[in-house]
Amino acid sequence: MKVVAIGGGTGLSSLLRGLKKLVKEGVIEDLTAVVTVADSGGSTGRLRKDYNIPAPGDIRNCIVALADTEELLKDLFQYRFEDGELKGHAFGNIFLTALTKITGNFLDAVRYSCQILKTLGEILPSTVENVHLVAQFEDGTVVKGEDQIPEYAKTARSKIVDIWLEPKEVKAPIDTIEAIVNADYILVGPGSFYTSIIPNFLIEDIREAYRQSKAKKIFIVNVMTQPGETDGFTAFDHVKRFVEITGLDYPDIAIVNTKMPYYRLLKKYLQEGQEPVVPDVASFARHNIQVFPEDLIGDSDETVKHDPEKVADLLKRIFDEVNFLRQKGLNKRLL
Repeated sequence: MKVVAIGGGTGLSSLLRGLKKLVKEGVIEDLTAVVTVADSGGSTGRLRKDYNIPAPGDIRNCIVALADTEELLKDLFQYRFEDGELKGHAFGNIFLTALTKITGNFLDAVRYSCQILKTLGEILPSTVENVHLVAQFEDGTVVKGEDQIPEYAKTARSKIVDIWLEPKEVKAPIDTIEAIVNADYILVGPGSFYTSIIPNFLIEDIREAYRQSKAKKIFIVNVMTQPGETDGFTAFDHVKRFVEITGLDYPDIAIVNTKMPYYRLLKKYLQEGQEPVVPDVASFARHNIQVFPEDLIGDSDETVKHDPEKVADLLKRIFDEVNFLRQKGLNKRLL
């Protein structure tokens, strides 16, 4: 079974930690993560500016998430310098930058890093070009930079009406395209909707590969809204907006969280302008999307996010159900 997960940020790396378990169990034979490289903040932003390379930060997190090596090596890759000229830089970002300069190719640098950390899957960038994310807001303001867009959205409380990459005509690596086209399942999300998920699909090669693929498309909906970006979005609104921006068909399957956070934690998020995403299951049914509403958040009293093991367990059930129906020749929507 070939599975491709598309996204970025903490959402994708968290998902990969769960999927790694399914690789070890033999449920997934071939796992590929397609990762956005439009990040422009922090250590990543500084290295992009100095060395004119794609953003290494999300790639680094995904490599560590899929690593099957000693904890010390994973800790080393995630180590962030605290003093001097290197303050704020993650060692893994510097490592990827150095490998890119040595090999002359960002894709090779990612591959060598995966070999060193013995990842249980392949990590591929959505593009190897140095791209920047640009958004236009409802108030007419145009903001450039993946790190600047959420900040403006949060402070101005203005909705994003258009979003694109600069340069617009960028290509995806052939390996990335082939992985998507040949997948049995494609997972989209979770993650920051406009800055982690959408950037991948602003690349025509990615959209066309997704469109051509006969894979079952599964959209994993975020558990909380994002201030200024997805205020008031229901679960179905996320999928609907994805379709509006990309021009792609609705996914076959949607995974939606139904559990509400603890009151004290919920109150903290509400004060920050975030709310639980409403699981409007009926809306999915109206668009012939098979929906799986489940308790998917962890028990942390600090953050509200998907629990990797819960999501992995649900995905295993979905894979089993689809495979069973395929054998029986039933339920054409899931087939």
